[in-house]
Amino acid sequence: MIERESMEFDVLVVGAGPAGLSAAIRIKQLAIEKGREIRVCVLEKGSETGAHLLSGAILDPVSLDELFPDWQGMGAPLNTRVLKERFLMLDANRSFEIPQRLLPPIMRNHGNYIISLGQFCQWLAREAEGLGVEVYSGFAAVGPVLDKKGALCGVITGDTGVDRNGEKKPDYSPGMAIHAKYTLLAEGTRGSLSQLLETQFNLRSGVQPQKYGLGFKELWQLTPEAYEQGLVIHSMGWPLDNKTGGGSFMYHLEGGRISVGFVVHLNYSNPYLDPFEEFQRFKTHPAICSIFEGAKRLAYGARAINEGGLQSLPKLVFPGGALIGCSAGFVNVPRIKGIHNAMKSGMLASEAVFNAIVCGRMHDVLLDYPQRLKSSHVWHDLDRVRNVKPALSKLGTKLGTLYGGAEMWLSCLGLRVPWTMRHGSADSDCLEKASVASPISYPKADGKITFDRLSSVYLANVAHEENQPCHLVLRNPALAVSINFLEYDAPEQRYCPAGVYEIIEKNKTPVLQINAANCIHCKACDIKDPCQNIVWNPPEGGGGPNYQEM
Repeated sequence: MIERESMEFDVLVVGAGPAGLSAAIRIKQLAIEKGREIRVCVLEKGSETGAHLLSGAILDPVSLDELFPDWQGMGAPLNTRVLKERFLMLDANRSFEIPQRLLPPIMRNHGNYIISLGQFCQWLAREAEGLGVEVYSGFAAVGPVLDKKGALCGVITGDTGVDRNGEKKPDYSPGMAIHAKYTLLAEGTRGSLSQLLETQFNLRSGVQPQKYGLGFKELWQLTPEAYEQGLVIHSMGWPLDNKTGGGSFMYHLEGGRISVGFVVHLNYSNPYLDPFEEFQRFKTHPAICSIFEGAKRLAYGARAINEGGLQSLPKLVFPGGALIGCSAGFVNVPRIKGIHNAMKSGMLASEAVFNAIVCGRMHDVLLDYPQRLKSSHVWHDLDRVRNVKPALSKLGTKLGTLYGGAEMWLSCLGLRVPWTMRHGSADSDCLEKASVASPISYPKADGKITFDRLSSVYLANVAHEENQPCHLVLRNPALAVSINFLEYDAPEQRYCPAGVYEIIEKNKTPVLQINAANCIHCKACDIKDPCQNIVWNPPEGGGGPNYQEM
Protein backbone atom coordinates (compact mmCIF):
# COMPACT_ATOMS: atom_id res chain seq x y z
CA MET A 1 0.00 0.00 0.00
CA ILE A 2 1.54 3.29 -1.14
CA GLU A 3 1.37 6.09 1.39
CA ARG A 4 0.20 9.23 -0.33
CA GLU A 5 -0.14 12.79 0.78
CA SER A 6 -3.64 14.12 0.39
CA MET A 7 -5.35 17.46 -0.13
CA GLU A 8 -8.99 18.34 0.56
CA PHE A 9 -11.15 20.59 -1.59
CA ASP A 10 -14.83 21.29 -1.92
CA VAL A 11 -14.71 20.96 -5.72
CA LEU A 12 -12.11 19.32 -7.95
CA VAL A 13 -12.00 19.99 -11.69
CA VAL A 14 -9.86 17.70 -13.86
CA GLY A 15 -8.69 19.62 -16.91
CA ALA A 16 -7.95 23.31 -17.50
CA GLY A 17 -9.77 23.69 -20.81
CA PRO A 18 -12.75 25.97 -21.49
CA ALA A 19 -15.22 23.67 -19.70
CA GLY A 20 -13.10 23.11 -16.60
CA LEU A 21 -12.05 26.73 -16.15
CA SER A 22 -15.58 28.04 -16.78
CA ALA A 23 -16.85 25.60 -14.16
CA ALA A 24 -14.28 26.71 -11.60
CA ILE A 25 -14.96 30.39 -12.28
CA ARG A 26 -18.72 29.98 -12.02
CA ILE A 27 -18.50 28.20 -8.67
CA LYS A 28 -16.33 30.98 -7.28
CA GLN A 29 -18.65 33.66 -8.66
CA LEU A 30 -21.61 32.03 -6.91
CA ALA A 31 -19.64 31.62 -3.70
CA ILE A 32 -18.69 35.30 -3.68
CA GLU A 33 -22.28 36.35 -4.45
CA LYS A 34 -23.63 34.30 -1.54
CA GLY A 35 -20.79 34.97 0.89
CA ARG A 36 -19.71 31.31 1.00
CA GLU A 37 -16.18 29.94 1.26
CA ILE A 38 -15.77 27.17 -1.30
CA ARG A 39 -12.33 25.82 -2.12
CA VAL A 40 -11.88 24.89 -5.78
CA CYS A 41 -8.95 23.08 -7.42
CA VAL A 42 -8.20 22.61 -11.12
CA LEU A 43 -5.71 19.90 -12.17
CA GLU A 44 -4.07 20.19 -15.60
CA LYS A 45 -1.82 17.46 -17.03
CA GLY A 46 -0.06 19.83 -19.42
CA SER A 47 3.10 21.66 -18.40
CA GLU A 48 1.04 24.86 -18.30
CA THR A 49 -2.50 25.93 -19.04
CA GLY A 50 -3.02 25.76 -22.78
CA ALA A 51 -0.11 23.42 -23.50
CA HIS A 52 -2.38 20.59 -24.65
CA LEU A 53 -5.22 22.68 -26.09
CA LEU A 54 -5.82 22.58 -29.82
CA SER A 55 -8.77 23.93 -31.75
CA GLY A 56 -9.46 25.84 -34.97
CA ALA A 57 -10.88 27.98 -33.44
CA ILE A 58 -13.90 30.19 -33.93
CA LEU A 59 -15.63 31.18 -30.71
CA ASP A 60 -19.32 31.90 -30.48
CA PRO A 61 -19.24 34.31 -27.49
CA VAL A 62 -22.72 33.39 -26.19
CA SER A 63 -21.39 31.57 -23.11
CA LEU A 64 -18.58 34.03 -22.50
CA ASP A 65 -21.18 36.81 -22.47
CA GLU A 66 -22.89 34.99 -19.58
CA LEU A 67 -19.72 34.18 -17.67
CA PHE A 68 -18.10 37.61 -18.00
CA PRO A 69 -20.49 40.23 -19.43
CA ASP A 70 -17.61 42.74 -19.42
CA TRP A 71 -15.08 40.42 -21.09
CA GLN A 72 -14.07 43.11 -23.57
CA GLY A 73 -13.08 45.49 -20.80
CA MET A 74 -11.32 42.66 -18.97
CA GLY A 75 -8.86 42.08 -21.80
CA ALA A 76 -10.12 38.76 -23.13
CA PRO A 77 -7.94 37.77 -26.14
CA LEU A 78 -10.71 37.98 -28.72
CA ASN A 79 -8.96 40.25 -31.21
CA THR A 80 -10.20 39.08 -34.60
CA ARG A 81 -13.87 39.29 -35.49
CA VAL A 82 -15.04 37.24 -38.46
CA LEU A 83 -15.50 39.73 -41.30
CA LYS A 84 -15.86 37.57 -44.42
CA GLU A 85 -16.75 33.94 -45.11
CA ARG A 86 -16.37 31.52 -48.00
CA PHE A 87 -17.50 27.89 -48.30
CA LEU A 88 -15.90 25.78 -51.06
CA MET A 89 -16.62 22.39 -52.56
CA LEU A 90 -13.47 20.94 -54.09
CA ASP A 91 -12.77 18.34 -56.73
CA ALA A 92 -9.29 17.37 -57.89
CA ASN A 93 -8.71 20.49 -59.99
CA ARG A 94 -11.53 22.94 -59.36
CA SER A 95 -13.41 24.68 -56.58
CA PHE A 96 -17.07 25.69 -56.41
CA GLU A 97 -18.12 28.37 -53.94
CA ILE A 98 -21.50 28.00 -52.26
CA PRO A 99 -23.10 31.44 -51.83
CA GLN A 100 -23.53 32.44 -48.21
CA ARG A 101 -27.23 33.07 -48.69
CA LEU A 102 -27.71 29.34 -49.40
CA LEU A 103 -26.02 28.22 -46.19
CA PRO A 104 -28.27 27.65 -43.16
CA PRO A 105 -27.94 30.65 -40.82
CA ILE A 106 -26.64 28.43 -38.00
CA MET A 107 -23.54 27.69 -40.11
CA ARG A 108 -22.62 31.34 -40.54
CA ASN A 109 -20.05 33.03 -38.34
CA HIS A 110 -21.25 36.63 -38.17
CA GLY A 111 -20.57 37.95 -34.66
CA ASN A 112 -18.00 35.25 -33.85
CA TYR A 113 -14.26 35.55 -33.19
CA ILE A 114 -11.17 33.74 -34.47
CA ILE A 115 -9.09 32.85 -31.42
CA SER A 116 -6.21 30.82 -30.08
CA LEU A 117 -7.83 28.40 -27.63
CA GLY A 118 -4.59 28.14 -25.67
CA GLN A 119 -4.34 31.90 -25.19
CA PHE A 120 -8.03 32.13 -24.37
CA CYS A 121 -7.74 29.51 -21.63
CA GLN A 122 -4.58 31.09 -20.25
CA TRP A 123 -6.68 34.22 -19.80
CA LEU A 124 -9.51 32.22 -18.21
CA ALA A 125 -6.98 30.63 -15.83
CA ARG A 126 -5.73 34.05 -14.72
CA GLU A 127 -9.29 35.18 -14.08
CA ALA A 128 -9.99 31.97 -12.15
CA GLU A 129 -6.92 32.42 -9.97
CA GLY A 130 -7.96 36.01 -9.36
CA LEU A 131 -11.19 34.66 -7.90
CA GLY A 132 -9.30 32.25 -5.64
CA VAL A 133 -9.30 29.06 -7.75
CA GLU A 134 -6.17 26.95 -7.25
CA VAL A 135 -4.84 25.85 -10.66
CA TYR A 136 -2.10 23.20 -10.66
CA SER A 137 -0.41 22.37 -13.97
CA GLY A 138 1.76 19.34 -14.60
CA PHE A 139 -0.44 16.92 -12.64
CA ALA A 140 -2.18 14.07 -14.46
CA ALA A 141 -5.19 12.45 -12.81
CA VAL A 142 -4.55 8.73 -13.36
CA GLY A 143 -7.16 7.03 -11.21
CA PRO A 144 -10.32 7.59 -9.17
CA VAL A 145 -10.70 7.59 -5.42
CA LEU A 146 -13.93 5.85 -4.41
CA ASP A 147 -15.52 5.80 -0.98
CA LYS A 148 -16.95 2.71 0.73
CA LYS A 149 -20.26 3.17 -1.08
CA GLY A 150 -18.55 3.37 -4.47
CA ALA A 151 -18.99 7.11 -4.95
CA LEU A 152 -16.24 9.20 -6.50
CA CYS A 153 -14.56 11.32 -3.84
CA GLY A 154 -11.44 12.45 -5.68
CA VAL A 155 -8.54 11.33 -7.86
CA ILE A 156 -5.00 10.02 -7.63
CA THR A 157 -2.31 11.95 -9.51
CA GLY A 158 0.43 10.10 -11.32
CA ASP A 159 3.65 8.94 -9.69
CA THR A 160 6.84 10.58 -10.91
CA GLY A 161 10.37 9.22 -10.98
CA VAL A 162 9.54 5.70 -12.23
CA ASP A 163 11.78 4.26 -14.97
CA ARG A 164 10.68 2.36 -18.07
CA ASN A 165 11.01 -0.93 -16.23
CA GLY A 166 8.72 0.20 -13.40
CA GLU A 167 11.56 0.70 -10.94
CA LYS A 168 11.75 3.72 -8.67
CA LYS A 169 14.42 6.26 -9.57
CA PRO A 170 16.21 8.43 -6.96
CA ASP A 171 13.73 11.26 -7.64
CA TYR A 172 10.68 9.01 -7.16
CA SER A 173 7.61 10.70 -5.73
CA PRO A 174 4.22 9.01 -5.31
CA GLY A 175 1.16 10.76 -6.64
CA MET A 176 -1.19 12.58 -4.32
CA ALA A 177 -4.77 11.80 -3.36
CA ILE A 178 -6.93 14.84 -4.11
CA HIS A 179 -10.26 14.59 -2.29
CA ALA A 180 -13.37 16.64 -3.00
CA LYS A 181 -17.08 16.71 -2.31
CA TYR A 182 -17.66 16.75 -6.07
CA THR A 183 -15.34 16.10 -9.02
CA LEU A 184 -16.00 17.49 -12.49
CA LEU A 185 -14.24 15.77 -15.38
CA ALA A 186 -13.16 18.18 -18.10
CA GLU A 187 -10.36 16.14 -19.66
CA GLY A 188 -11.35 16.75 -23.26
CA THR A 189 -12.03 14.17 -25.97
CA ARG A 190 -11.47 10.53 -24.97
CA GLY A 191 -10.23 11.40 -21.49
CA SER A 192 -8.56 8.41 -19.84
CA LEU A 193 -10.13 8.93 -16.42
CA SER A 194 -13.50 9.67 -18.02
CA GLN A 195 -13.36 6.31 -19.80
CA LEU A 196 -12.59 4.51 -16.54
CA LEU A 197 -15.57 6.13 -14.86
CA GLU A 198 -17.87 5.51 -17.83
CA THR A 199 -17.14 1.82 -17.28
CA GLN A 200 -17.25 2.03 -13.47
CA PHE A 201 -20.71 3.65 -13.48
CA ASN A 202 -22.02 2.14 -16.74
CA LEU A 203 -22.54 5.61 -18.22
CA ARG A 204 -22.74 4.50 -21.85
CA SER A 205 -25.53 2.00 -21.40
CA GLY A 206 -28.30 2.56 -23.93
CA VAL A 207 -26.57 5.29 -25.95
CA GLN A 208 -24.98 5.29 -29.40
CA PRO A 209 -21.20 4.85 -29.65
CA GLN A 210 -19.25 8.08 -29.61
CA LYS A 211 -18.03 9.10 -33.07
CA TYR A 212 -14.81 10.97 -33.70
CA GLY A 213 -12.85 13.01 -36.18
CA LEU A 214 -9.10 13.56 -36.26
CA GLY A 215 -8.33 17.25 -36.60
CA PHE A 216 -5.00 18.66 -37.81
CA LYS A 217 -3.88 22.24 -37.49
CA GLU A 218 -0.93 24.28 -38.69
CA LEU A 219 -0.18 27.92 -37.91
CA TRP A 220 1.43 29.89 -40.75
CA GLN A 221 2.85 33.38 -41.19
CA LEU A 222 1.56 34.65 -44.53
CA THR A 223 2.88 37.22 -46.96
CA PRO A 224 0.93 40.51 -46.94
CA GLU A 225 -0.48 39.71 -50.40
CA ALA A 226 -2.13 36.48 -49.20
CA TYR A 227 -3.42 37.77 -45.86
CA GLU A 228 -6.91 39.13 -45.18
CA GLN A 229 -7.68 39.58 -41.48
CA GLY A 230 -11.02 38.16 -40.42
CA LEU A 231 -11.45 35.93 -43.48
CA VAL A 232 -12.83 32.44 -42.83
CA ILE A 233 -12.76 29.69 -45.48
CA HIS A 234 -14.21 26.21 -45.10
CA SER A 235 -14.16 23.42 -47.67
CA MET A 236 -15.43 19.89 -48.25
CA GLY A 237 -14.56 17.31 -50.87
CA TRP A 238 -11.11 16.67 -52.35
CA PRO A 239 -8.75 15.09 -51.41
CA LEU A 240 -11.29 12.87 -49.59
CA ASP A 241 -13.62 10.70 -51.65
CA ASN A 242 -17.40 10.81 -51.31
CA LYS A 243 -17.44 7.95 -48.78
CA THR A 244 -14.92 9.60 -46.45
CA GLY A 245 -16.17 12.47 -44.31
CA GLY A 246 -14.18 15.54 -43.42
CA GLY A 247 -13.21 19.01 -44.53
CA SER A 248 -10.89 21.96 -44.03
CA PHE A 249 -10.74 25.35 -42.39
CA MET A 250 -8.56 28.41 -42.93
CA TYR A 251 -8.89 31.25 -40.44
CA HIS A 252 -7.00 34.54 -40.90
CA LEU A 253 -5.90 35.66 -37.43
CA GLU A 254 -4.33 38.93 -36.42
CA GLY A 255 -0.68 39.65 -37.18
CA GLY A 256 -0.59 38.18 -40.67
CA ARG A 257 -1.12 34.61 -39.45
CA ILE A 258 -3.50 31.90 -40.59
CA SER A 259 -4.76 28.75 -38.92
CA VAL A 260 -5.00 25.96 -41.48
CA GLY A 261 -6.75 22.78 -40.50
CA PHE A 262 -8.16 19.56 -41.82
CA VAL A 263 -10.55 17.05 -40.23
CA VAL A 264 -10.98 13.41 -41.25
CA HIS A 265 -13.92 11.51 -39.78
CA LEU A 266 -12.54 8.38 -38.15
CA ASN A 267 -15.23 6.08 -39.50
CA TYR A 268 -13.30 5.78 -42.78
CA SER A 269 -12.98 2.23 -44.13
CA ASN A 270 -9.77 2.05 -46.17
CA PRO A 271 -6.86 0.98 -43.91
CA TYR A 272 -4.41 2.55 -46.38
CA LEU A 273 -5.88 6.02 -45.88
CA ASP A 274 -3.44 8.33 -44.10
CA PRO A 275 -5.20 11.34 -42.51
CA PHE A 276 -1.93 13.26 -42.09
CA GLU A 277 -1.09 12.84 -45.77
CA GLU A 278 -4.61 13.83 -46.78
CA PHE A 279 -4.09 17.09 -44.89
CA GLN A 280 -0.79 17.71 -46.65
CA ARG A 281 -2.35 16.89 -50.02
CA PHE A 282 -5.23 19.31 -49.40
CA LYS A 283 -2.77 22.22 -49.31
CA THR A 284 -1.68 21.47 -52.90
CA HIS A 285 -5.12 22.10 -54.42
CA PRO A 286 -4.98 24.80 -57.15
CA ALA A 287 -7.48 26.95 -55.21
CA ILE A 288 -5.47 26.66 -51.98
CA CYS A 289 -1.73 26.40 -52.66
CA SER A 290 -1.18 30.05 -53.66
CA ILE A 291 -1.99 31.10 -50.08
CA PHE A 292 1.24 29.44 -48.91
CA GLU A 293 3.62 30.95 -51.48
CA GLY A 294 6.41 32.64 -49.55
CA ALA A 295 4.73 31.77 -46.22
CA LYS A 296 6.36 30.13 -43.18
CA ARG A 297 4.92 27.28 -41.13
CA LEU A 298 5.13 28.09 -37.39
CA ALA A 299 3.37 25.27 -35.52
CA TYR A 300 1.65 21.91 -35.93
CA GLY A 301 -0.69 19.74 -33.89
CA ALA A 302 -3.48 17.19 -34.04
CA ARG A 303 -6.35 16.18 -31.78
CA ALA A 304 -9.37 13.89 -31.84
CA ILE A 305 -12.78 15.58 -31.88
CA ASN A 306 -16.11 14.30 -30.54
CA GLU A 307 -18.64 14.10 -33.38
CA GLY A 308 -21.45 11.91 -32.03
CA GLY A 309 -23.70 14.70 -30.80
CA LEU A 310 -26.84 14.08 -28.74
CA GLN A 311 -27.13 10.41 -29.69
CA SER A 312 -23.69 9.70 -28.23
CA LEU A 313 -23.89 11.64 -24.98
CA PRO A 314 -23.27 9.31 -22.03
CA LYS A 315 -25.10 9.63 -18.76
CA LEU A 316 -23.58 12.85 -17.44
CA VAL A 317 -23.77 12.32 -13.68
CA PHE A 318 -22.81 9.63 -11.21
CA PRO A 319 -22.23 9.53 -7.43
CA GLY A 320 -19.72 12.25 -6.65
CA GLY A 321 -19.14 13.70 -10.07
CA ALA A 322 -20.11 14.72 -13.59
CA LEU A 323 -18.80 14.87 -17.15
CA ILE A 324 -18.52 18.31 -18.74
CA GLY A 325 -17.20 19.68 -22.03
CA CYS A 326 -15.61 17.25 -24.45
CA SER A 327 -15.36 14.60 -21.73
CA ALA A 328 -19.06 14.25 -22.53
CA GLY A 329 -19.09 15.42 -26.17
CA PHE A 330 -20.89 18.71 -26.90
CA VAL A 331 -19.31 19.57 -30.28
CA ASN A 332 -21.66 20.82 -32.98
CA VAL A 333 -20.22 19.11 -36.08
CA PRO A 334 -21.69 21.21 -38.95
CA ARG A 335 -20.89 24.42 -37.10
CA ILE A 336 -17.38 23.09 -36.29
CA LYS A 337 -17.78 24.55 -32.83
CA GLY A 338 -17.78 23.23 -29.28
CA ILE A 339 -16.07 25.81 -27.08
CA HIS A 340 -19.25 27.73 -26.26
CA ASN A 341 -21.08 24.50 -25.41
CA ALA A 342 -18.16 23.24 -23.32
CA MET A 343 -18.14 26.47 -21.33
CA LYS A 344 -21.88 26.42 -20.75
CA SER A 345 -21.86 22.77 -19.65
CA GLY A 346 -19.23 23.60 -17.05
CA MET A 347 -21.21 26.57 -15.82
CA LEU A 348 -24.42 24.53 -15.51
CA ALA A 349 -22.65 21.71 -13.66
CA SER A 350 -21.15 24.27 -11.29
CA GLU A 351 -24.53 25.72 -10.47
CA ALA A 352 -25.73 22.22 -9.56
CA VAL A 353 -22.59 21.63 -7.47
CA PHE A 354 -22.96 24.94 -5.64
CA ASN A 355 -26.58 24.25 -4.73
CA ALA A 356 -25.66 20.80 -3.47
CA ILE A 357 -22.81 22.10 -1.27
CA VAL A 358 -25.02 24.87 0.15
CA CYS A 359 -27.52 22.16 1.11
CA GLY A 360 -24.79 20.22 2.91
CA ARG A 361 -24.61 17.40 0.38
CA MET A 362 -21.57 15.58 -1.00
CA HIS A 363 -20.70 12.55 -3.16
CA ASP A 364 -24.26 12.13 -4.42
CA VAL A 365 -25.74 12.35 -7.93
CA LEU A 366 -26.11 15.87 -9.33
CA LEU A 367 -29.45 15.30 -11.07
CA ASP A 368 -29.91 19.05 -11.37
CA TYR A 369 -27.09 19.29 -13.94
CA PRO A 370 -28.63 17.28 -16.83
CA GLN A 371 -31.99 18.92 -16.14
CA ARG A 372 -30.42 22.36 -16.50
CA LEU A 373 -28.56 21.25 -19.62
CA LYS A 374 -31.73 20.12 -21.39
CA SER A 375 -33.21 23.59 -20.87
CA SER A 376 -30.13 25.39 -22.18
CA HIS A 377 -28.88 26.61 -25.54
CA VAL A 378 -26.43 23.67 -25.54
CA TRP A 379 -29.21 21.12 -25.96
CA HIS A 380 -31.03 23.23 -28.55
CA ASP A 381 -27.76 23.75 -30.43
CA LEU A 382 -27.13 19.99 -30.67
CA ASP A 383 -30.72 18.91 -31.21
CA ARG A 384 -31.19 20.84 -34.42
CA VAL A 385 -28.09 19.27 -36.03
CA ARG A 386 -28.46 15.76 -34.54
CA ASN A 387 -28.97 14.07 -37.92
CA VAL A 388 -26.18 15.78 -39.88
CA LYS A 389 -23.29 13.51 -38.88
CA PRO A 390 -25.25 10.25 -39.33
CA ALA A 391 -26.49 11.49 -42.72
CA LEU A 392 -22.93 12.14 -43.88
CA SER A 393 -21.90 8.66 -42.74
CA LYS A 394 -24.85 6.87 -44.36
CA LEU A 395 -25.33 8.92 -47.54
CA GLY A 396 -21.82 10.13 -48.29
CA THR A 397 -20.52 13.69 -48.46
CA LYS A 398 -22.63 14.95 -51.38
CA LEU A 399 -26.07 13.60 -50.50
CA GLY A 400 -25.37 13.88 -46.77
CA THR A 401 -24.53 17.56 -47.12
CA LEU A 402 -27.73 18.20 -49.08
CA TYR A 403 -29.82 16.36 -46.50
CA GLY A 404 -28.10 18.06 -43.55
CA GLY A 405 -28.50 21.48 -45.15
CA ALA A 406 -32.21 20.89 -45.75
CA GLU A 407 -32.81 19.77 -42.17
CA MET A 408 -30.86 22.73 -40.75
CA TRP A 409 -32.92 25.12 -42.90
CA LEU A 410 -36.10 23.52 -41.53
CA SER A 411 -34.73 23.98 -38.02
CA CYS A 412 -34.10 27.66 -38.68
CA LEU A 413 -37.74 27.94 -39.75
CA GLY A 414 -38.85 26.40 -36.44
CA LEU A 415 -39.58 22.94 -37.88
CA ARG A 416 -38.13 19.82 -36.26
CA VAL A 417 -38.13 16.50 -38.11
CA PRO A 418 -39.61 13.73 -35.93
CA TRP A 419 -36.79 11.19 -36.39
CA THR A 420 -33.31 10.82 -34.95
CA MET A 421 -30.81 8.79 -36.97
CA ARG A 422 -28.51 6.23 -35.39
CA HIS A 423 -24.75 6.19 -35.85
CA GLY A 424 -24.32 2.42 -35.94
CA SER A 425 -20.80 1.06 -35.54
CA ALA A 426 -17.97 2.46 -33.46
CA ASP A 427 -15.13 3.95 -35.53
CA SER A 428 -12.85 1.04 -34.60
CA ASP A 429 -15.24 -1.37 -36.36
CA CYS A 430 -15.26 0.46 -39.70
CA LEU A 431 -11.98 -0.65 -41.29
CA GLU A 432 -12.09 -3.18 -44.08
CA LYS A 433 -9.33 -5.77 -44.50
CA ALA A 434 -6.26 -4.71 -46.48
CA SER A 435 -6.85 -7.58 -48.91
CA VAL A 436 -9.99 -5.93 -50.27
CA ALA A 437 -8.87 -2.30 -49.97
CA SER A 438 -7.14 -0.13 -52.55
CA PRO A 439 -3.65 1.14 -51.62
CA ILE A 440 -3.21 4.92 -51.78
CA SER A 441 -0.04 6.52 -53.11
CA TYR A 442 0.84 9.87 -51.54
CA PRO A 443 3.34 12.33 -53.03
CA LYS A 444 6.61 13.04 -51.27
CA ALA A 445 6.67 16.16 -49.10
CA ASP A 446 8.21 19.20 -50.79
CA GLY A 447 9.29 20.94 -47.56
CA LYS A 448 7.58 24.16 -48.68
CA ILE A 449 3.84 23.50 -48.56
CA THR A 450 3.79 19.84 -47.58
CA PHE A 451 5.85 18.21 -44.84
CA ASP A 452 6.66 14.88 -43.25
CA ARG A 453 5.56 13.72 -39.80
CA LEU A 454 8.83 14.14 -37.93
CA SER A 455 9.42 17.73 -39.00
CA SER A 456 5.80 18.42 -38.03
CA VAL A 457 6.13 16.80 -34.59
CA TYR A 458 9.16 19.02 -33.98
CA LEU A 459 6.85 22.04 -34.32
CA ALA A 460 4.49 20.57 -31.71
CA ASN A 461 7.21 21.10 -29.06
CA VAL A 462 6.79 17.58 -27.71
CA ALA A 463 8.65 16.69 -24.52
CA HIS A 464 8.38 13.47 -22.52
CA GLU A 465 10.64 12.14 -19.80
CA GLU A 466 12.49 9.50 -21.83
CA ASN A 467 13.07 7.01 -19.01
CA GLN A 468 9.50 6.41 -17.91
CA PRO A 469 7.02 3.58 -18.47
CA CYS A 470 5.53 3.61 -21.97
CA HIS A 471 2.15 5.29 -21.67
CA LEU A 472 0.83 3.44 -24.75
CA VAL A 473 -0.02 -0.06 -23.64
CA LEU A 474 -1.02 -3.07 -25.75
CA ARG A 475 -3.60 -5.28 -24.08
CA ASN A 476 -2.30 -8.21 -26.12
CA PRO A 477 1.04 -7.47 -27.84
CA ALA A 478 0.65 -10.43 -30.21
CA LEU A 479 -2.37 -8.83 -31.92
CA ALA A 480 -0.21 -5.99 -33.28
CA VAL A 481 1.22 -8.43 -35.83
CA SER A 482 -1.26 -11.33 -36.03
CA ILE A 483 -4.26 -9.05 -36.66
CA ASN A 484 -3.26 -5.43 -37.27
CA PHE A 485 -0.26 -6.11 -39.50
CA LEU A 486 -1.30 -9.29 -41.29
CA GLU A 487 -4.97 -8.38 -41.82
CA TYR A 488 -4.99 -4.54 -41.93
CA ASP A 489 -1.38 -3.75 -42.93
CA ALA A 490 -0.72 -1.99 -39.59
CA PRO A 491 -3.05 1.04 -40.01
CA GLU A 492 -1.68 2.61 -36.80
CA GLN A 493 1.34 3.60 -38.89
CA ARG A 494 -1.00 5.84 -40.88
CA TYR A 495 -3.74 7.06 -38.54
CA CYS A 496 -1.19 8.24 -35.94
CA PRO A 497 -0.28 11.84 -36.84
CA ALA A 498 3.05 11.74 -34.99
CA GLY A 499 4.91 8.63 -36.19
CA VAL A 500 4.50 6.85 -32.87
CA TYR A 501 3.86 3.42 -34.41
CA GLU A 502 6.05 1.64 -36.96
CA ILE A 503 6.56 -1.93 -38.06
CA ILE A 504 10.22 -2.95 -38.00
CA GLU A 505 11.99 -6.27 -38.40
CA LYS A 506 13.73 -8.08 -35.56
CA ASN A 507 15.34 -11.40 -36.35
CA LYS A 508 13.52 -11.33 -39.72
CA THR A 509 10.19 -11.07 -37.89
CA PRO A 510 7.88 -8.03 -38.05
CA VAL A 511 7.28 -6.32 -34.71
CA LEU A 512 5.49 -3.14 -33.70
CA GLN A 513 7.80 -0.43 -32.36
CA ILE A 514 6.17 2.27 -30.22
CA ASN A 515 7.98 5.62 -30.29
CA ALA A 516 6.09 7.00 -27.29
CA ALA A 517 8.26 10.12 -27.04
CA ASN A 518 6.66 11.38 -30.28
CA CYS A 519 3.11 11.21 -28.89
CA ILE A 520 1.11 14.44 -29.17
CA HIS A 521 -1.82 13.09 -27.12
CA CYS A 522 -4.32 13.13 -29.99
CA LYS A 523 -5.97 9.81 -28.84
CA ALA A 524 -6.48 8.55 -32.42
CA CYS A 525 -4.83 5.20 -31.59
CA ASP A 526 -7.13 4.66 -28.61
CA ILE A 527 -10.11 5.29 -30.91
CA LYS A 528 -9.32 3.74 -34.30
CA ASP A 529 -7.38 0.57 -33.46
CA PRO A 530 -9.48 -2.25 -35.01
CA CYS A 531 -8.81 -4.62 -32.08
CA GLN A 532 -9.20 -1.91 -29.43
CA ASN A 533 -5.84 -3.22 -28.27
CA ILE A 534 -4.12 0.13 -27.62
CA VAL A 535 -4.73 1.82 -24.28
CA TRP A 536 -3.68 5.45 -23.94
CA ASN A 537 -2.58 6.22 -20.37
CA PRO A 538 -1.39 9.61 -19.12
CA PRO A 539 2.41 9.89 -19.06
CA GLU A 540 4.16 11.79 -16.29
CA GLY A 541 2.45 15.12 -15.68
CA GLY A 542 3.79 17.93 -17.82
CA GLY A 543 4.75 15.63 -20.70
CA GLY A 544 3.42 15.89 -24.22
CA PRO A 545 3.05 18.76 -26.67
CA ASN A 546 3.38 22.41 -25.78
CA TYR A 547 1.12 24.17 -28.24
CA GLN A 548 2.13 27.81 -28.39
CA GLU A 549 -0.57 30.15 -29.71
CA MET A 550 -2.60 27.18 -31.01
